[in-house]
Amino acid sequence: MLAAIRREKLDALRSKPLNIGVVGFGRFGQFIAQTFHEHACKVVATSRSDYTDLARGMGVTYIPLSNLEQFLQEDLDVIVLATSIVSFESTVRSLAPQLQQHIINRGDGRGPLIVDVLSVKEHPRQIMLDVLPKECDILCTHPMFGPDSGKNSWHGLNFVYERTRIDGVILDQSHENVGGTSSATSSGSGSGTSSRGRTLSSTSKDDVDDTDSFVESGSGKIHSVHENSEAHIEGVDRMERFLSIWEEEGCRMVPLSCKAHDAYAANSQFITHLMGRILGAQGLEPTPIDTKGFESVLKLVGTTTADSFDLFYGLYKYNQNSMQTIMNLRDSMDDVVQQLKETEDNDK
Repeated sequence: MLAAIRREKLDALRSKPLNIGVVGFGRFGQFIAQTFHEHACKVVATSRSDYTDLARGMGVTYIPLSNLEQFLQEDLDVIVLATSIVSFESTVRSLAPQLQQHIINRGDGRGPLIVDVLSVKEHPRQIMLDVLPKECDILCTHPMFGPDSGKNSWHGLNFVYERTRIDGVILDQSHENVGGTSSATSSGSGSGTSSRGRTLSSTSKDDVDDTDSFVESGSGKIHSVHENSEAHIEGVDRMERFLSIWEEEGCRMVPLSCKAHDAYAANSQFITHLMGRILGAQGLEPTPIDTKGFESVLKLVGTTTADSFDLFYGLYKYNQNSMQTIMNLRDSMDDVVQQLKETEDNDK
């Protein structure tokens, strides 16, 4: 039965492939665009640099960022913002007025689904809610892998996401809460379970059909995915079909609020980059007598310093938890050094 559900979902995705736009066609934008194309999606990319020939070789249509109006005229269902953290806000602010005009010209009052893929989440979430036209649905995501770690397969790699806005309704963040009181679940690769179900901890499960409902942020109003609104139904369907691409690639689907993501990331992703940068600043090099532990240290330095400093700076600047992580690291180092001194004094 589960296999049949998987086939049904995959057939639905292939029978109605998405038109996906990618804003920012750098290394990561190219990485995800290639996989989108493999799912029979029409992929249109735009960026500041000229990637026309590279895109053509991937089966991707390329339109320069200077011609954003033409990019929006490609009948895009989804626009993925694959820019750097530091340029994200300026990109959204330059895109928003053209999106608004495009929606007006269409005349149906509907905009594309906008998706971010940044390593921080609360910052882009607020920017998109504040700046994008209300007709645009919003999905906040963080693929916890990149062109190096995901070059062979995405199977088993974490894909974090928060459904943020559908048909003008902002969803309560507490729905996307792994391991908490939320009933939100994800099918993962091939499970076939609905990933829409979610309830508020303050809402009785008896009051909500947890596979077909969600709760609006602020008002607590319960919305059904089957509401009598064509835009609402299409918005839910479009978001689920986009998530299905990652699911079909074998990603471990992790529904998580942007707030919880940033709290976790400060104590995992940011501290990893922080330690790699600190150790890299010491100029560590291989020696003839390296231990396996030291080889792991060098690997950490190599993988973290291979990323741009802009990425590292963005993890610091746009995650409000990062400074506390730095302070905790300083305190921990002081504690360890103090222990060494105390032990040395005792020996004397």
